[in-house]
Amino acid sequence: MNTTSRRRAVTAAAVLSAAALVAAGCSSSSDGATTEQGFPETITLAAIPAENSTDLKASYDPVITRLEKETGAKVEFIQASDYAGVVEGLIAGNVDIAFFGPFAYVVAGINGAEMTPLGAVVQDEGGKPGYQSYGIARSDNASVNGLADYAGKNVCFVDPSSTSGFLYPTAGLIEDNVIASGSEADISAAMTPIYAGGHDASVLAVNAGDCDAGFAFDTMVDRTMIDNGEIAPGELKTVWKSDTIAGSLFAANDDLGTDAIAKLQDVFSEGMNSDAFVADGICAEECRITDEDAWGVVPAQDSDYDGVRNVCEITASEKCKG
Repeated sequence: MNTTSRRRAVTAAAVLSAAALVAAGCSSSSDGATTEQGFPETITLAAIPAENSTDLKASYDPVITRLEKETGAKVEFIQASDYAGVVEGLIAGNVDIAFFGPFAYVVAGINGAEMTPLGAVVQDEGGKPGYQSYGIARSDNASVNGLADYAGKNVCFVDPSSTSGFLYPTAGLIEDNVIASGSEADISAAMTPIYAGGHDASVLAVNAGDCDAGFAFDTMVDRTMIDNGEIAPGELKTVWKSDTIAGSLFAANDDLGTDAIAKLQDVFSEGMNSDAFVADGICAEECRITDEDAWGVVPAQDSDYDGVRNVCEITASEKCKG
C-alpha cells in the first residue's frame, strides 16, 4: 500500500485509542487520488483534549476551514484519547497532521514518528512561541529564595508527565545539586514531593502553605490566577525561572511528501492566525485556535525542541522514553 493509500476515512471528533488509530482502514483516497493542490482527498488532523476541554473540535474549526480551503481536501478531525494514540497513528500512516505539546512532540520522535513541524502557536500577535517554568514560594517565606532552598522542604510539583511542572523543574534541581537524578527515589531523598495534579493546584497549595515551595508555568503565576482573583498580586515570589520551553506545535506526517509539507508550512505560517481568519471571513470577529486559546501560528523547526531533548538527557526521565 503506497503513501496515499494509507489515508482513511474517520469519524470527525471521534475519541480514538491508539489501537483504533493503528487499525483504521483505508479511505476513499486508496486509489491514489489527490486534489488539484496535490493533497490526499482526505486529511486527518489529530489532537487530544485538555483536561477541562468540553468541545475540542470547535477550537480547531478555523484551522480546519483554512486547511480545506488551501488544500482542496476534506479534513477529518480526530479527538484522540491520549498522545500514544496520536503517535501510533502517525507511525501507522493514519494521522496526517497532529497538534503536540513540546514534550509529547519530542517523545513522538523518540518513538519513531517521522514528522516535520508546520508551526508553533503563540498567545498574542507579535509574541514568540514558548513559555517558562517558575519556581515559587510565598513572598513572606524567608527560607526559600532559590532552588537550593528546596532541600528538605515540602515541594509541590504538578504531575510526573508535565513539562513545566516536573521535567524542567527536575532538571533545574539536578543542575543546582539539590537532587542526584530525576528518579522518584532521589527526589524523595532530598525533599517531600507533593503532586498537585494541576498548575493552578500547585500555586494554590504554595499560597496556602501546604507546600513550602513549588512549580507552575509562567502565565498561571503572573496572570491567570491573579486575573481570576485566586491569588493577590505580591503574595507569591518567583525564585527560579527555567530556560524557555518551546511552544506547542502542529506537525505533519512525512508521508505527505516534501512538496505538500512545504505548502502546509506556508499556510500555517501565513494564514493560521486570528487576523487572517477575520480578513478571509472565516471568523466574524477575533477568534482563538486550539484549546490553548492561541492567537495563531508562527514558523517552527525541529531544532527548537532541542532544549526539551537536553532536559530529557539531564533527568534521564522514564517519561522521555514514551
